[in-house]
This record gives sequence, structure tokens and C-alpha cells, in this order.
Amino acid sequence: MTGSSSSPVAEGTPHNDGLGPRTAAVLVFGSSAAVLVVEIVALRLLAPYLGLTLETSTMVIGIALTAIAVGSWLGGRIADQVDPRRLLGPSLGVSGAVVALTPAVLRSTAEWAPALLLLIASLTILVPGALLSAVTPIVTKLRLTSLAETGTVVGRLSGVGTVGAIVGTVLTGFVLVSRLPVSGILIGLGILLVAGSALVEWRTRGWSGAPALTLVVVAGGLATTVAPGSCDTETRYHCARVVADPDRDSGRTLVLDGLRHSYVDLDDPTFLEFEYVRAIASVVDAAFPEGAPLAAHHVGGGGLTFPRYLAATRPGTRSLVSEIDGGVVRIDREQLGLGSAAGIDVRVEDGRLGLRRLDAGSRDLVVGDAFGGVSVPWHLTTVEAMTDVRRVLDEDGLYVANLIDHGGLAFARAEAATLREMFEHVAVVGEPVDIGLDPTATALGGNLVVIASDRPVDLRATQKALDARQTGWKIATGDDLTSWIGDARPLTDDYAPVDQLLQPYSPGDGR
Repeated sequence: MTGSSSSPVAEGTPHNDGLGPRTAAVLVFGSSAAVLVVEIVALRLLAPYLGLTLETSTMVIGIALTAIAVGSWLGGRIADQVDPRRLLGPSLGVSGAVVALTPAVLRSTAEWAPALLLLIASLTILVPGALLSAVTPIVTKLRLTSLAETGTVVGRLSGVGTVGAIVGTVLTGFVLVSRLPVSGILIGLGILLVAGSALVEWRTRGWSGAPALTLVVVAGGLATTVAPGSCDTETRYHCARVVADPDRDSGRTLVLDGLRHSYVDLDDPTFLEFEYVRAIASVVDAAFPEGAPLAAHHVGGGGLTFPRYLAATRPGTRSLVSEIDGGVVRIDREQLGLGSAAGIDVRVEDGRLGLRRLDAGSRDLVVGDAFGGVSVPWHLTTVEAMTDVRRVLDEDGLYVANLIDHGGLAFARAEAATLREMFEHVAVVGEPVDIGLDPTATALGGNLVVIASDRPVDLRATQKALDARQTGWKIATGDDLTSWIGDARPLTDDYAPVDQLLQPYSPGDGR
């Protein structure tokens, strides 16, 4: 017909019945945001079982990116072969059901079938990630009614999806994780996705599986309440529990992400259960006059075992603690008996930033005991970090830190090499087999304590204190330490592969 000014329509493209531009934008925005929520929360779900390491983060990010790539490719391909309106409901609904089941499935797998954990974890990220990523090409197909607007439609939806991913990331990291349990976040997201599926079904008169998926989401919520491995408290960084000691009425163990981090005796702060804490106490007691008050800074707080010990044995001591997790501090106050203890000031802050706030020469003692899982956060291990430590110590000041390593102890050796770059006097305290003093046996690893100072440390007095506490630990220094360090390279802000150097514990290590 002449006189028509209508634009040409792409061959084989369905009309966008029931899917206006606003609805399309909401679907793309929401599905993209949901992918990032799943990715970030998956890291927290896996941390108690795989550790909060660079490898774990890299694995989760890699799986999420794979899901996005697979979902985008398959979603676009299938949308060219099937009416796209029939795909939206299942993509949202099935992903919602999987997301809601994830907490119970992952925790149950970790407890009952740990060999399958990586496979199941991959599927719980890959399946919903791919289904949600398929929404963008499906919606794009529905909105492409004119070849003349192809660039506009694709660009707009791509931009909306990117904004959704940003919002999902920021919302999860800054709001959701700090206010809601991980399981609550995923079950709530599952509910929203199934509700979105039902709404799409109603608008497009398509697939009608929402009622069945709603039952699955409800089942996921119920299963989460009875699944193993749940937390007493989910903090911003940890899955936390406080466990009573059956052999000591006043004993409590702080467990973070499945690992014992601190032991606190509520009635007797001088009782030190963990061997490494007894070693640190031995070093400090030998380095300073008995009972003399100290100005101490603690990088990492946990259950605040050692600050309590200093307050009890050295009245007048001022301990400032940098603890990054405010949830752990609340546990200290509510469950571990930290009241208005004299001389203990806890700041919720990153340890390195806390060091920078201190005046030069203001501390007699700096104690390093900060961990993310089994690893010391890399930015607390470097020459630059030790520059801050050295700056805040007075001329007779002492730095003492707890490390964990196994196998070849590559990280511990590198950290000792780092300290030697900054301090005149360095020593390592540990089991003789682990610090090279027993060449007839293979190192097993575990906790080690490093000592660093610009003034000589009384090693004889330190060894005597270690023996008095029956640790069985010895001291390596001088040529013994040089031999033990070997060719380990010092860590710097530019080169600190802590997660790669560190070898975690495995049953085959023998301890």
C-alpha cells in the first residue's frame, strides 16, 4: 500500500506482546543484579569449607563468568528457535528455586559428602547464573521489532544489565551481608525470582510452573533451618559460633568459618589454651620487666585472649585492638564476657589502616594475629606493612606475630625474610621440626610465632619461659634462621602471593 511510513520488521521476529520497554528493563536489571548477588554470597557460603583465599575467590568468579557466557550464548540461540515469551518464566523460576535450595544443599554436601563440594558448588552458581544471564538476550529478542532500532535496543538493555550488576554488587557488599544471614539473602532472592516468574507468566500467558517452584522455595527455606553447619551468628566476614568447653566450665572457643580462632576463659584471663598464645606470652614476658605496664597494639582481635592476658598480668597496660569484623566484637561483648575491661580499646577497622593512625614511637608492643580463614591477609605481611609496624614501635619495641603454614612452609619463610628486611633482630619460634632444628624429620607445619625488634631479645629467657609453659617449642635465629629461610623472597605490596605460598593443612600432614 502506498503512503505507508511504517518501518520494516525483522523476519521471524515475534511481536513484543505484553513486554513493554519498562518491563524489559526491569527484567534485565533484576536478573543481572541477581547473578552478582549469587556470586558474592557463594563466596561466604564456601569460606567455612574452602577458606577465604584468593583461589576460592578466583574459582567463584570464574564459574560466575562462565555462567554469564554460557547463559548469554544459549539464551540468544534458543530465543531464535523458540518463542522467547515461553522462556522467561522458566529462566526466572528455575533459577529462583536453585538459589533458595543452595544454602541447605551446600552445607549438607560439605558435611556429608565433602568430595562432591566443588562439583555441587559449581552447579549452584552455574545453573542460576546461566539461566539469569539468558534473560538479557531473550528480552532483547522480544524488543527487537525493528531493524532500524537494533543498536538502540541492544545498547540500552546492555547498559541496564550492567547497572543492575553494579547495584547487585554494591547492595550485597554494603547492605545485605551486614544485615541479613547468608541463607536469608538467598531464600529471599529465590522468592523474588519465583514471584517474577509468576508475574511474567500472567503477563504473557506462558509457562505455568510457578506454584510448583514456590513449593521448592519453601522446602529450601525449611531445609536450611535443619541443615548442618549453620552459624550461631553470621557477621560481615564470618560464620561464627561460640562453643563451651566440656572440660572447663568457664572455657569458651570462638569458631570462625569452622576454624578455632580463640579460646577464652571467662573467669581466668591468664589461662592460655592455645599453644601459640602461650608462645606469644612467653616471648613478651621475657622481653619486658615482669608486671610492667605496656602500650600495645593488636592487629586482629578475635576473642581478645592476649589483650585480656596483658590486662590481668600487667595492670595499667593500654591495649588498642584493630578488629575488622564488628560482628566479632559484638560476640566478644555479648558472649565472651568483654565488659568495660580496663585498658582494652577495640576499634572496628582494617589492621593496616589502624597502624597508620598511630603516632610514631607510641607502642612498646605490636601483636599480629589477623587471619582471613587460615591465611594472614596479604597486605599485613609486606615490607610496607612492616614499615608501619616499625614506625609505631619505640626504640626498644617488639613485634610478635602468629603465622600458620604447612608443608614446605613457603609463606612462613617468606614472612621471616620480610621481617629481616626491616628489623635488626629476627627469630622464629615453633616446633623444632618445623623451624629446621630437627633435620632428621620432615616439617609438618602448623602455628609459628615470629619475633622482630631493633634491640636484642633475651633468647635464653624466652626459651626458659617457653619451657615453663611446656610448649616444646624452640627458637631459630642467626645462622639457623638464615638456613631455614633459604632463598625465600621478601613480600612487598607489589609482590605478595600469600595464598599461593601458603599450604593449608590436610589430613596427610600428620597433625
